[in-house]
Amino acid sequence: MSQFTLYKNENKNSKKTYPYLVDVQNDFFDELNSRIVIPLSPHNILNQTNAKKLCPIITVNDEQYVLLTHQMTSMPKTMLRKKVTSLESLRSEILGAIDFLMTSI
Repeated sequence: MSQFTLYKNENKNSKKTYPYLVDVQNDFFDELNSRIVIPLSPHNILNQTNAKKLCPIITVNDEQYVLLTHQMTSMPKTMLRKKVTSLESLRSEILGAIDFLMTSI
């Protein structure tokens, strides 16, 4: 598993609201049975949210999604099966959002 890999959410109960999950866990901890992920939600569902530093807008397959940093969670590795792409190019934005959530006053 690789940090910043985007996966399809295959959970039937949540995949409509959160169609994608981005793995943000450091690869150093790859031997653990879980990964820390942040869900992405379609931008239109969130009524054009404007918290771009905490929830950056990410384009996947020409559609806009919001990175819901404040909903970061742990998930079993077995649930992350369908890789979509790497979001390594958005590393600064993703880590900036996590940093903003954890350290800003």
